[in-house]
Amino acid sequence: MNSLGTPADTIVAVATAQGRAGIGIVRVSGKDLTSLTSRLLGKLPAPRVATHCNFLGAEDEPLDSGIALFFPAPASYTGEDILELQGHGGPVVLQMLLRRCVELGARLAEPGEFTRRAFLNGKIDLAQAEGISDLIEAATERAARCALRSLRGDFSATIQEAANGLIELRALVEATLDFPEEEIDAIHQADVLKRLASLSDRVSRALMRGRQGSVLRNGLQVVLAGQPNVGKSSILNRLAGEEIAIVTEIPGTTRDPVRQVIQVEGVPIHVTDTAGLRNTADRVEAIGVARAWEAIEKADVLVLVIDARTGVEAADNAVIARLPGNLARVVVFNKIDVSGHAPGTTEDETGARIYLSAKTGEGMDRLRDALLAAAGWRIDSEDVFIARERHLAALERVSEALAEARQHVAQGELLAEELRLVQRELGTITGEFSTDDLLGEIFSRFCIGK
Repeated sequence: MNSLGTPADTIVAVATAQGRAGIGIVRVSGKDLTSLTSRLLGKLPAPRVATHCNFLGAEDEPLDSGIALFFPAPASYTGEDILELQGHGGPVVLQMLLRRCVELGARLAEPGEFTRRAFLNGKIDLAQAEGISDLIEAATERAARCALRSLRGDFSATIQEAANGLIELRALVEATLDFPEEEIDAIHQADVLKRLASLSDRVSRALMRGRQGSVLRNGLQVVLAGQPNVGKSSILNRLAGEEIAIVTEIPGTTRDPVRQVIQVEGVPIHVTDTAGLRNTADRVEAIGVARAWEAIEKADVLVLVIDARTGVEAADNAVIARLPGNLARVVVFNKIDVSGHAPGTTEDETGARIYLSAKTGEGMDRLRDALLAAAGWRIDSEDVFIARERHLAALERVSEALAEARQHVAQGELLAEELRLVQRELGTITGEFSTDDLLGEIFSRFCIGK
């Protein structure tokens, strides 16, 4: 291990997706790849120049031919020497190249190990590393753009700006504690409060942007529920823009949950259509009803669908009484095309109430808007970060510590301790303060070769 904690051995992996393709890439990273590269290619290519050559076996026989790119340290992705072999994308050919690299001293890379080395060698911080994974996993164009901002360092820069203001304040506070006999400019409580308010504002804005980005990353779990034959499947089909679920006039048509991912303003929404909620002697339908309740327990938002012709009935009230108390809900009155109601939206203490027709599409835009509102999404949200739960948790702890610090402005030691806590929590986001367990958890979720 070197001083940064980076393994000094050489790693190799296929960096392209599994299966057959026109081109396949094998990536190698290590402290010194001069010998491996010379033996594999018969020469050492010029740095950062695409060089056509044969990839050689143990007897100097060609295993494949293609483009070789050599990136000497430290000007590479990992900060180590990197060799990329761009050959033909057949699985057999790629495995032959992998075996040859292992023969020459490399070992197979673990998931995310290339990016982990980039982090440990100071090429990127932890938030940027997570941005790489989020960009690969992005489910929508908007999510990809936001992940790219994190990868570029926008999120890290925001955190660093807050950290810089904190360091300045800490320096003043610590100075008065360490050198009370010196004539250091006194820190007036009003000045400290002003600085703390500024830091709190920055953290609050970062938290808001991060929460928006979390919606883009994770999406929203929405469950359509209600009595049989109220139009849940029709609503799913209308949201999806295609015939996903079977629709008939026979109550109980839907048995198993039907799932579909849709996009609303670039936000991925995972919609589940469930069996009609009713007591039934049909064993198969009863299983479907039980699965519907299981889906409801896991939902972020429940869309309770009611027939607008009958309004809320005793059976609907029974469903409402059984719902989890903290579950966000939207009540939809469907079939206004036959009930005579006009499309519209009202709000009460339990959430939105929407009148629509899944058959004609009237009022469906109101449902889409209500789903975004339930997710806490602002339509104009562009300047956001793809934040993870650990980022949000750290920012919330920072916010709490800053609030606590404001209570101890007149108590130097307590104030200094809260400020030290704030700096540590900010450092966990970018990886300035991190544990091996945390790094192992984060990078194990990456794909191999990245």
